[in-house]
Amino acid sequence: MKVCGAAMSDLSPRFDGAAASKPVKAAYPPPFSIRLTQEERAQLDVLRGNKSLSAYIREQLFGDAVAPRKRGRNNPVQDSEALGRVLGALGQSRLSSNLNQLAKAVNTGSLPVTPETESDLANACRDIAAMRADLLRALGKSPGDGP
Repeated sequence: MKVCGAAMSDLSPRFDGAAASKPVKAAYPPPFSIRLTQEERAQLDVLRGNKSLSAYIREQLFGDAVAPRKRGRNNPVQDSEALGRVLGALGQSRLSSNLNQLAKAVNTGSLPVTPETESDLANACRDIAAMRADLLRALGKSPGDGP
């Protein structure tokens, strides 16, 4: 048989074995889809707790016979409430703007050092230390940990 003017036997051997030389990847089975009412989905979300929806459903279907899966992503948050407090405090503060203004005043030599200024700086340092402690607790660490 001739292909584009050349006999089939004249074709390079690299075309004959190209498909056979590729490693075969293990195919995952296709996902399963199910439609739920909003109430059913809300109930599942409550029942699953901190587990993924997929892991919870598989546990309910297969019990102890459920096949192990890859570990989930690393979730360092240990205390969501503490993390919420920190993020709320940071969102309400003008911390970065105020620190930038302080740095500019220090660099220009125009920061008056009065008892009131010292008191304000000490209060700001306490607030930052409290936010740091809450953040460390949220990440499951002791406030004394870290630099």
